[in-house]
Amino acid sequence: MIDARRLRTLQAVADHGTVTAAAAALFLTPSAVSQQIASLEQETGHKVLERDKRGVRLTPVGEILLSHASAVLAELTRAEAEIAAYTSGAAGEVTVASFATGIAVVLAPAIAALRLTSPGIRVRARDAEGDESLPMVLQGQADIAVAVEYRGAPSPDDRRLLRVPLYAEPFDAVLPRTHPLAGAETVPVAALAEDPWVGPYAGNPCHDVMVLACEYAGFQPRLEHFSDDFRAVVTLAAAGAGVALVPRSALRDMDLSQAVVRPVDGVVATRRVFAAIRRGSEEHPLLRPVLEALRTAAGAIPPAGPAGPADGAVPPPPRAAAAAPSATG
Repeated sequence: MIDARRLRTLQAVADHGTVTAAAAALFLTPSAVSQQIASLEQETGHKVLERDKRGVRLTPVGEILLSHASAVLAELTRAEAEIAAYTSGAAGEVTVASFATGIAVVLAPAIAALRLTSPGIRVRARDAEGDESLPMVLQGQADIAVAVEYRGAPSPDDRRLLRVPLYAEPFDAVLPRTHPLAGAETVPVAALAEDPWVGPYAGNPCHDVMVLACEYAGFQPRLEHFSDDFRAVVTLAAAGAGVALVPRSALRDMDLSQAVVRPVDGVVATRRVFAAIRRGSEEHPLLRPVLEALRTAAGAIPPAGPAGPADGAVPPPPRAAAAAPSATG
């Protein structure tokens, strides 16, 4: 009989490409991972991995096992969730990995609500960029991810993850007050083609949204300044270092006195936010209340339009998604 722990090890090696990286993700030593793979090969009577110059790759038998591993592991997770639901009440700890704005917009309100509705559940928040939280869930480092769409993200039909949509929000243009378009009611992205840009590093999901919006407008942004901290991005734009596209919720509570924030004209870049858990754990008595609290917090975000030319305030993100380029591949 095949040991499910060895299937999880095989899945980690396939996800990370090397035994060393898989070991780090599983909090094991490389030798322990190698031993698990060797035992799996003994159980099946076939080699499941082959080494090449870049690391390791799955053999045809390894590919067959991997195709079944997600379903097997999801069923085991579901069984554990049902046992937990039967034997215990909703008391325990849940780790939620989320990007900073997601913590402010939905996770913190959810934690506040859970203290009243489910006081036995302790939620631990972990700050993680949108492209970091999903691997943390897959590797067992977090129970729930609050994540955003990005290039290279597991697809919505990935058999390892279950997604729960939360909210979507547009990106607004941030300009220096001296910019020629500072007095416009809306800003076409194409009109910023000749400007220097300020934005997140490649790999950040918001970088993908920004680049896709510019590509839709017919140009590649000339990025001259980089920061994953949107306060720094806004400060640089206000200083005249360049223009930027920033998620609307990230602009909340910022000092925008030296910058100009305008809605984008035409096709609007959009950040789509969702919660994700390991498939099979959706009935876990600890996770269900947290997911529901996240959905409730997202549903309470008031829909509102962007700030006008004479208004420096930035409202919360709307609940409904706009037709727009997102950070999907």
